[in-house]
Amino acid sequence: MGTSEATTETVRKQNQSDHQENQEKIEARVGWRYTLEQIRRDTTARIGLYIIGFITAVAIFAWIDAKLLDYAIASRFWYNPVNDPANARILLPPVGTENTFGSGMWQYPLGTDHRGRDVLVRLVYGSRIAIQVGIVSTGFGLICGTLVGAVAGYHGGWIDDALMRIVETLYAIPFLVLVIAFMAAFGRDLTFAMIGVGITTIPVFARLIRSRVVSVREEEYIEAARAAGVRDRNIILRHVIPNSFAPVLVQATLQVGISILIVAGLSFLGFGAQPPTPSWGQMLSQSRGYMLPDPWFSLWPGIAILITVIGFNLLGDGLRDALDPRINN
Repeated sequence: MGTSEATTETVRKQNQSDHQENQEKIEARVGWRYTLEQIRRDTTARIGLYIIGFITAVAIFAWIDAKLLDYAIASRFWYNPVNDPANARILLPPVGTENTFGSGMWQYPLGTDHRGRDVLVRLVYGSRIAIQVGIVSTGFGLICGTLVGAVAGYHGGWIDDALMRIVETLYAIPFLVLVIAFMAAFGRDLTFAMIGVGITTIPVFARLIRSRVVSVREEEYIEAARAAGVRDRNIILRHVIPNSFAPVLVQATLQVGISILIVAGLSFLGFGAQPPTPSWGQMLSQSRGYMLPDPWFSLWPGIAILITVIGFNLLGDGLRDALDPRINN
């Protein structure tokens, strides 16, 4: 009898140990640590993170030199990317190639533009515009869209109808027309370009988070917070939005690349950053008249835009896999 009781106690302790271990595994599969670990294991996400990290580091260097040092580093080691250097060679091809304007030189690894400015240097200093525009415009749309969608989904009724009709009105207007009209009314400055692009992204985030909030607001912990007398504002900010934010974060990562493409298109049309400030879209616009004699002039900014957008898309795919509950379960 004693042996039987000892065996039963051993089995009970083993079951408790297995249950605790399983519970720890479940808890380990949620939260930021698990998300970062999933991103670290995902090859495509790591590649995207490396690309974004490199472009961001280049953009920070360019911003410091342009804004704080007035292109002192560029003027010391290369050519000032804004001003035309004296005795410049125009439309030189990349080093090791030739065209009707001459042969490539190591002094200009990627060639020169129609004013003799080094294409590589202008690509470096144009990265700050791309990163700034992508992050600021997406952040503006993310904050506004998340608040609008969360309030609409949480309250429902006429508040939901009113807010979502406004959002759908913005969604019905072609984004390029809306941004150009906004900039025509307020100015062609880069700041208004970022705000205009941010406004066009509000419906994307508002509709996405509203669909999640409609289900989250019926959870028991939301009902408990209401019963405890917590204000609706605090419930939305502390409970509803954090528990609905995963797909919004993934969309925000993808939207940064889309915003970079939009502003590059605006710069191509003459909106956004104005000359002589370097920007990739502006470089594409300036290369239109030189496609035949010097196709490299237009190739390099296109490649820079392509690599940057791919980096954000790869990171977004990794975040989606890491935050997808169907994969986690």
